[in-house]
Amino acid sequence: MTLKASPRNGFYNSFDLESLRPRESDDFRSPFQVDRDRIIYSSAFRRLQAKTQVFVSGEFDFYRTRLTHSLEVAQIGRSICSFLQKSSDVLQTDFFIDPDLVEAVFLAHDLGHAPFGHAGERTLHQLMQPYGGFEGNAQSLRILTETIYPGESERRGMNPTRAFVDGILKYKQLLGEKENARNHFIYNEQEYLRRFVYGGNDLLDFEDWNRFRSLECEIMDWADDTAYCLNDLVDSINAGFLRSERVEAWANQRRLSGDELLHAGTVIAAIKDRKAESRFSRKIGAFIRATGLKERNGPLSSSSNRYRFTLFVDPAIRAEADLYKKLSHDLVFDHSQLHQLERKGRVILEGIFAALCESYLAAKDQGLRLLPEAFDQIVRTQGSPERKARVLCDYVAGMTDGFAVRTYKRLFDPGFGSILDLW
Repeated sequence: MTLKASPRNGFYNSFDLESLRPRESDDFRSPFQVDRDRIIYSSAFRRLQAKTQVFVSGEFDFYRTRLTHSLEVAQIGRSICSFLQKSSDVLQTDFFIDPDLVEAVFLAHDLGHAPFGHAGERTLHQLMQPYGGFEGNAQSLRILTETIYPGESERRGMNPTRAFVDGILKYKQLLGEKENARNHFIYNEQEYLRRFVYGGNDLLDFEDWNRFRSLECEIMDWADDTAYCLNDLVDSINAGFLRSERVEAWANQRRLSGDELLHAGTVIAAIKDRKAESRFSRKIGAFIRATGLKERNGPLSSSSNRYRFTLFVDPAIRAEADLYKKLSHDLVFDHSQLHQLERKGRVILEGIFAALCESYLAAKDQGLRLLPEAFDQIVRTQGSPERKARVLCDYVAGMTDGFAVRTYKRLFDPGFGSILDLW
């Protein structure tokens, strides 16, 4: 049997396909399919099944986790690619946005997020302030390019393509370029990846870095917003955080009118008739069909079609998404019960990180080995406190919610602890 090569896709060129280091070609998979497959079979991806999306992982089976969220975002992203392929005049059968690349970006976009959701991310950033900070997107980039493959004495990255790295690189400003940054940055030591993405050229002023995104990154951002504002809204309704009377009071307090009042009414109706799942699942299609392509002129637009085109989203649909996000923020994320859980998560991460720092950064417990042997060896070979702390942060950030709880109890609970109860 003779295998036929798939039709060439002229949307991408050698600039897009270049990787950090030369890698062997695959006769049966495209470079973007290789990128995607390496994500799916990684332990970092599997751990997302036990990391918090909005509600604590494992509390109820039907709540979304980081893993289910990533799968949903990937499906929305592939659907956007399919819709644009059929609706755009510029895309053809041999000139199209690669759905495998888009899927790889979306499956990987949350790999670096900490346990206990955004509260965990904020806690790790505070703890890592003296050592270069922490940011979930920057950590995803670090996992992909430096640590996704564990080893006995070192770790290494998956050597991704330029288009894949750029799709992940939602924020391109370094921490050192942002004053008092709390998020939306990459680590200072990742500046080489920014140079790689732009082919070694310094193309933009610093204030423009975070607004300069590839087409696939723009699609990822909209698909993430779609899943976030619709699916997380459903979870909030099912969890009882969004009740009709609370939404009505919120709408009155904010004096909503016009389309905003109409959208709030949709939420209220979905709560009352108990059809939130079906009502908001149907809206996903509308959010997908609200997209289009526009040409743009700017840096790299002549080097890559990923910068020749930009994603257009219907302003009315974007405004609807913004209303749903604001509703969730005000009535769910600011709820006292979630804040109580966030505080508990913060205490757990602070305790674990402090214990690790005592053993590996301070002189107090230098003889104790608190990390698994492979991590212990890696930390001890680092040449500076900053590099040691970064590896300790890798370990804590990679924990699932449940593993973090068990580790904390093992370190601090006198009634908890045996040789077998951690692993």
